[in-house]
Amino acid sequence: MESFKVTAEDILTFEQDGAVCLRNVFSPEWVRKVESGIAKNLKHPSGYSEFLKDSSTSPIVIYNEGIYFNDYFNWKNIPEFQDYVYHSPAADVVQQLLKTATVTFYHEHVLIKEQGAAKETPWHHDQSYYPFDGEQACSIWMPVDPVALPTTLQFIRGSHKWGWFYPRKFATTLNYSLTSTVLDHEYRDVPDIANIPESEILQWTLQPGDCIVFHMKTLHGAKGNMTANNRRILSTRWFGDDVRMAQRPWVPSPPVTGKLKVGDPPNTDPDLFPVVKPI
Repeated sequence: MESFKVTAEDILTFEQDGAVCLRNVFSPEWVRKVESGIAKNLKHPSGYSEFLKDSSTSPIVIYNEGIYFNDYFNWKNIPEFQDYVYHSPAADVVQQLLKTATVTFYHEHVLIKEQGAAKETPWHHDQSYYPFDGEQACSIWMPVDPVALPTTLQFIRGSHKWGWFYPRKFATTLNYSLTSTVLDHEYRDVPDIANIPESEILQWTLQPGDCIVFHMKTLHGAKGNMTANNRRILSTRWFGDDVRMAQRPWVPSPPVTGKLKVGDPPNTDPDLFPVVKPI
């Protein structure tokens, strides 16, 4: 497994802001490998995939016409993604930022916004989508294309400390429907971004090899892609020592929990959620 040295300043930024931009983490070889994996995912999408265009609430099945494609939990079928999980610097970065003894891989999420894709990513945080609780939980957002400010991911500084928000459907921006009246946390609607001071919005331009690491409860969103270039991203989800399975009052996304019971650490089912560090 390749390593990458995270600085003390990076760790402090991640802990205080809920997101940190790291430069030159992944070599050109890793970028090419992830790019190849994304192409395979696009050619063979799963049942979780969405092909969204403009503000339509209905998926379309035509590629190369300014769509927003996203799909997840395909890593076991894509060798390039498996290699990335086990051998790239990603797990090493997670271990340092989360200050965790173990790093468990959760799943990957491919996000493609073609040039001309007007569909925005609604503001949300990740963790309420997932049936897992814990503070040692993060995502790595890795582009294989240059990402300009108009289409980059934006974050609300420090929002990982604000509590829990209802998950929202990307296609409609509506909150998930409740399947239970018993709430496991006190959830709120995602705040109107217009009420957030501009100084509290974090955003970065990125080059292939760079990445953003963010806490799973940090609120984030992205505009459409009106640039002249596609924006292809591999976002991977990772857990540390304190994460345990939880029961959400809606169908989680993804709904895959394997052999786990509420209260179990995810690596109770290592075939589904493997421990990557220590090996």
